[in-house]
Amino acid sequence: MEMNSTSTAEKSDPASTVRRHINEDTCAANSHSSRVGTCGTPDVARARWTLLRQVLRQKQMDSPEVKQVSVRRFATFDLFSRKRLVTQDPSDTSDDQWVEYRSVYFPEYSALLRDNLGPLRVNEVLNSFDNTGNVCVWPSEEVMAHYCLQKHHMFKGAVCELGGGMTCLAGLMVAICADVKEVLLSDGNEKSIQNVRRLIDRNRQAGKFGSTHVSTRVVRWDCESDISALEGHFDIVMCADCLFLDQYRASLVDAIRRLLHPNGMALVFAPLRGETLGLFCHLAEQAGLCISQHQQYDAQVWDVHLKMVREGKEAYDENIHYPLLITLTKGPQPVSLTQ
Repeated sequence: MEMNSTSTAEKSDPASTVRRHINEDTCAANSHSSRVGTCGTPDVARARWTLLRQVLRQKQMDSPEVKQVSVRRFATFDLFSRKRLVTQDPSDTSDDQWVEYRSVYFPEYSALLRDNLGPLRVNEVLNSFDNTGNVCVWPSEEVMAHYCLQKHHMFKGAVCELGGGMTCLAGLMVAICADVKEVLLSDGNEKSIQNVRRLIDRNRQAGKFGSTHVSTRVVRWDCESDISALEGHFDIVMCADCLFLDQYRASLVDAIRRLLHPNGMALVFAPLRGETLGLFCHLAEQAGLCISQHQQYDAQVWDVHLKMVREGKEAYDENIHYPLLITLTKGPQPVSLTQ
């Protein structure tokens, strides 16, 4: 997956620049997997050193000249408003800044997220699984969260978000809006999970979850113990923009297949990113999953997309910014599932 949905938030955190420019490079994306890996493998080591190079170049990337020519200026579909919350506790001396994300189209639903997470540190880049999803809400995650609100009636039973980064915004929204028994918010990075744990506590204290059991844990897609502990448990598994790391794509397909209940469904939101989405779908078909691809799945998202294609070509590249919806099941898909 990682991730503030507004450009204002993105500017306020230097670490977001690292994530932003890795996203621009797309193929340099030894990045956003958040997501799975075996520590010490050459691929993971290479990914960490790539990210370290981005950290060391951070001051250069923050310069106005670089920002002016950046291809990654599109940051949000404007599906959520963002309001900073002022702490009422004078004894709270932490640097934490809490933000309310409220749906623009379904304003009765909002979630509390933790902002101002601080810069990436070199030792964290080298010693933790993946930090690139730890900063902001990316467009695919934003769109998936909006879709979950729009289609809240389709969620039931147990729901899992994979690779949700520092916020797991979509999973949080399911826990807030849907009549489900449990929601698991997961990522492959321990730092992400530490933050998500705080988000769960804060939103639970605010009475956001009702009777839904909400939990979080590290889930690495290629870690047998992580997957086997949850096998066949979920009615819906979902993830956003998790497809483009070549070395983990097959592991994601296998994790989705194994985590799903026999009658369950996976929702995958991801842009084309060259051939990466097609490669994922090919692997899913080889694994015996039934696939359906949706381009126009939400009127508001589609309208923003068309407007950006017409008017925002310098900032917007649908190849990396517009998420398609892929649904996967173990058997034939009823048409009604995504309608």
